[in-house]
This record gives sequence, structure tokens and C-alpha cells, in this order.
Amino acid sequence: MSENEHDEWQIEAVDVDAYLARIGHPRVEPSAAALRSLHEAHVRAIPFENIDVILGQHPGIALPVINEKLVRRGRGGYCYEHALLFAAVLENLGFDVERRMARTRPRQSGFRTHAMLRVRVDGTDYLADVGFGANLFTPMPFEDGVLADQAGWKHRMTREGALWTLEIETAEGWEALHSSGEAPQHYSDYEVAHHFISTHPRSPFSRKLVVMRLDQGISRRLVGDELTVERPGGRAEVTKVSVDQLESVLRDLDVRVSDAEFDALRARHGSTQDKEI
Repeated sequence: MSENEHDEWQIEAVDVDAYLARIGHPRVEPSAAALRSLHEAHVRAIPFENIDVILGQHPGIALPVINEKLVRRGRGGYCYEHALLFAAVLENLGFDVERRMARTRPRQSGFRTHAMLRVRVDGTDYLADVGFGANLFTPMPFEDGVLADQAGWKHRMTREGALWTLEIETAEGWEALHSSGEAPQHYSDYEVAHHFISTHPRSPFSRKLVVMRLDQGISRRLVGDELTVERPGGRAEVTKVSVDQLESVLRDLDVRVSDAEFDALRARHGSTQDKEI
């Protein structure tokens, strides 16, 4: 990576030791095993959530801002925050990282707005995707047809030309989660995508609260007022979350926000429920 690219991504702004303390991981040298361990520790420790988007107070995706929010304040975030933080940590540890963009739900013409990473280590390119909600637990090799267990769910990578697709096995067959090309992105590309996703009325993250957690054998997803707890094999429990239950559910999902933010979320949650009745 050139000096100008370092400046573009501001990777010196991340507090690597504080980050490692948050995810409970020692400092390591680059290796495929270390990448897998760091990826899993990140997903376990840092929630996927869009609270700042919902409250109209998102501070932006510059790395100093992400470091303050996710590392120092213990918050979660969505894909741009997760991906840019993880990329900066990896580069500070000596990994070869390329920031890329993916199209979600490619078979339904989803938006090309998802931030993910290509990490090259031990002679292999890996998809590192710590900010894809409750999906990828560990890195996936960029290898056509490769299968991997992701916390109990079977995933695979397929390739068509320069297009890579991440898929998950469902009862109905293989479902495409996102597809990505091999072109590296600039910070400005992520800024444009973040602006759209955080403000546009068609964005899935500007309309409803979304919190996702993934651990071995369990996926938990709060979308609007529905909490889905799913286990491998298609066993899912869906429950409605009332205004009075919201705070305890968010705390159970390891979401850390101020009392004022909880109050604002409760007010919005109640308003949303009223509209749906």
C-alpha cells in the first residue's frame, strides 16, 4: 500500500491495542489462522446495528470517528464501520488488505452498497466480512465452489468471470447473499454508499431498527419490532418486542447506548408499532 493510500484510509487513527482488548484477542503476526481467529473474535464481540442511522445522528465513517464509537465507546455499527475498522487493524498488524464493494441480494437487483474486504495471507485471497449482519463468522477463501461452515450454516463461494457470489444453503436451495467484483474501492466510494444507505427512504437501514448477532449455532436478529432467534436446520423463533421490552432486548444483544438514546429509540419504536396496527 502506498503512502497516499494510507492517508486516504487514516489507518493510524485506530487504537489497535484497545481494539484487541475489546474483542479479547492477543496481538498476532499475519497468518490464515490469525485472520480466522480475529474475524471470529470481532463478530462475537461487536454488534451489527444501525441505531445512529435510525436516530438521525450518524457521525460518519472516517476512521477516527469509527475508532471513537466502536472501540472507545463500545458501540456497534453497520458494514462501513465494521469493515473499515477491521481493515485498519489488519493493515496495522501487517496483513495485505483490499477494500471492496458488494451488491446485496444480487438476484433481486439489490443495492451495490455493502463494504467487504479481500485479505491476502499465506498465498490465498480471503473474503473477510465482519459487517454482514448475522452471516459470516469466519473468512471464506476466494475459491470457486468452496464450502464452509459458518457458525452452523453452510455457505459457499462461486465465481462467474470476475464476479464472486457468496451463497447460503437454505431449505429451498442456495440463496445468493451478495456478489462482488475485484475492483478496489476508494474512501469516497464508501462515503457515497453510506450517505445513500443512511438517508434514502428506500434503504433498508433508514426505516427500521436492525440489530444482528451471530455466535456458534445461533443467529439473533432484531428488525423493527420482531426478534428472530434461529438455529441451524431452519429452526426459528419469532417474537414481537414491545416498547417496554426494547431496552432489555437491546442489552441482551450487547448494544450499548446512552439513556437518552434508549428513550429516543423507545419513542420511535412505539411510533412504528402504532403505524403498523
